[in-house]
Amino acid sequence: MEVQTVFFYLFSLVLLVSAFRVVTARNPVHAVLYLVLAFSQAAGVWLLLRAEFLAIVLVLVYLGAVMVLFLFVVMMLDIRIEGARRDFWRYLPWALLIGALVALEMAVVLFGGFHDSAAAPQVISTAASGAAQYSNTRELGLLLYTKYLYEVEVAAVLLLVAMVAAIALTLRQRKDTRGIDPSRQVHVHAGDRLEIVKLAPTAAAQPEPAPQPEPAPAAPQEKKP
Repeated sequence: MEVQTVFFYLFSLVLLVSAFRVVTARNPVHAVLYLVLAFSQAAGVWLLLRAEFLAIVLVLVYLGAVMVLFLFVVMMLDIRIEGARRDFWRYLPWALLIGALVALEMAVVLFGGFHDSAAAPQVISTAASGAAQYSNTRELGLLLYTKYLYEVEVAAVLLLVAMVAAIALTLRQRKDTRGIDPSRQVHVHAGDRLEIVKLAPTAAAQPEPAPQPEPAPAAPQEKKP
């Protein structure tokens, strides 16, 4: 077995385990960290497939920026884990149905999407052998901004909506926190903060006299006959 095959199975195994833990982790922060591990293993697979540009973009963009943003958002959302656990079995059939649809779509794309172009194997073999000056970045740019231009614009709009939603969720008002209004602090005057009140002079309080003990009653005298 070649070394490349060993690394492929290693990266794939860690990728599958981390992806499974992303779904099954009870702590949202742990799920995000497992997702970071999954992206790093996917970058290793891209390197084995000689797609260096995709691997570098995956590391720089997703691991370096997007996942850090996700981690901060998850930590600021204050997600109630008890409620999510209570509704897990309620939404399990829908999750299984959506997962089956996604798996079916991926199977259709993987088994039938790469047989449309007859020149694809020749281009791949030429790029792999290094006989021609082939650039992955140039080819991806041509495809993204010529053939898949509308798809790229739709993805950009979706990312913009996700950013606005994340900001709206983190800036919600909470009753258990205190906030300040900077505009009121800037326009405040000294007279609004300090007020002098004149009080009548008062004497020091005199101590109350100590209570005196009551005299004991006299004993009754006996009468003589």
